[in-house]
Amino acid sequence: MTQTSELRGSGPANLSLSAAALLTLPPLLWAGNAVVGRLVAPLVSPMTLNLLRWLIACVILLPMAGAVLRPKSPLWQQWRRFLLLGLLSTSGYNALLYLALNTSTPINVTLVGASTPVWMLLIGRYVYAQPISGRQMLGAALSIAGVVLVMCRGDWAQLTRLHLVVGDVYVLLASMGWAYYSWLLAHPTPESAPIRADWAAFLLAQIVFGLVWSAAFTGAEWATTHGRLQLGWPLGAALLFIACGPALLAYRSWGAGVGRAGPAVAGFFINLTPLFTALLSSAVLGEAPQVFHGLAFALIVSGIVLSSRK
Repeated sequence: MTQTSELRGSGPANLSLSAAALLTLPPLLWAGNAVVGRLVAPLVSPMTLNLLRWLIACVILLPMAGAVLRPKSPLWQQWRRFLLLGLLSTSGYNALLYLALNTSTPINVTLVGASTPVWMLLIGRYVYAQPISGRQMLGAALSIAGVVLVMCRGDWAQLTRLHLVVGDVYVLLASMGWAYYSWLLAHPTPESAPIRADWAAFLLAQIVFGLVWSAAFTGAEWATTHGRLQLGWPLGAALLFIACGPALLAYRSWGAGVGRAGPAVAGFFINLTPLFTALLSSAVLGEAPQVFHGLAFALIVSGIVLSSRK
């Protein structure tokens, strides 16, 4: 099925099992990306890691969709739009998160990032004139409550010890950018139809323009800080995983899922990421899942189901 044929209305709709599966896979892969990213942090600086993973993804896609980069491709008539898509997705979103972690804590970053469903609803309402229902607002509240439960590990008193810093502003901007990116996916221009008909070409077009931004961010990283890159098989294996999984497969799945369920519903699935991250971290550290993990999952899924019903 082509990406164009997957696009549906962006308003509330009953969520199909196939759309739910497509939208659940990216948070799981992004959680794996977070765990692997922490493991290789001593080997490579964050902006460099992001640049390298998208370079590998680009090389993988070139044999399948390299024709989209030819001089006569319709891509170059849409270069401004794809430059924006690349900034909001492959480069800017990750860059803001990496900047946030320089001054903020992972718990703050995740809690502020849980605002993504709210930004999905607000952008849909005020930019694309999509109404917000009471079910969607209640669903957002349940979903955010599930994230909070995970991050405070079942102890609500931990929330009183949180302090907002400048890094939290970066996460807020990243969440807004990702919400806008998802709405752009659901509202393509007619001129981009030939590119969207091939998922590999559409993703490659975003990656190529995203690499422009990522290279600039990496250059600034090496110019202003102590950039690091320790080559070896551990870093090579990690790069291969995050290029194939959290990059290619996750972004493909997210685009298809947004096309089927709409961005307003898709936004709620983002809040599965901290839950999956906590579970994967527990597995790596040899810790058993706790009761609050199950309660959080129930809250997040309840928010998704409630918001997706007509």
